[in-house]
Amino acid sequence: MEFAVSRTGTTLVTLHGGSDTTACEEATEELAANLETLAADGTVSDWRIDDAEVYEHPTGPFDPYTISVEFSVTVVVEADDSDAAAEAGSGAIDDALENADVDAVTYTSSPTASTA
Repeated sequence: MEFAVSRTGTTLVTLHGGSDTTACEEATEELAANLETLAADGTVSDWRIDDAEVYEHPTGPFDPYTISVEFSVTVVVEADDSDAAAEAGSGAIDDALENADVDAVTYTSSPTASTA
């Protein structure tokens, strides 16, 4: 049986930006590009970016911003039941994000599985 497994989390994106606003926008665009690549190749079935905020301001004039970006990702997996689907989907999400170079991921929810 097919299940859609979703998970929400945050990731840290480090980059140089001119202001809090532009740094948040650039971090969101960078993560969106990575997630769009995963959707285009069929690795994830859906994704969403919920929010971005400054995690750490630069300490000097040429130091980077660290931005915390909230996101959700959904994958479709084959499994016998929702528990097995949640486990398989969780692993698939971990692998997908790692392959897309999305680092410093902290999950804010357990995986949820629903029939696809």
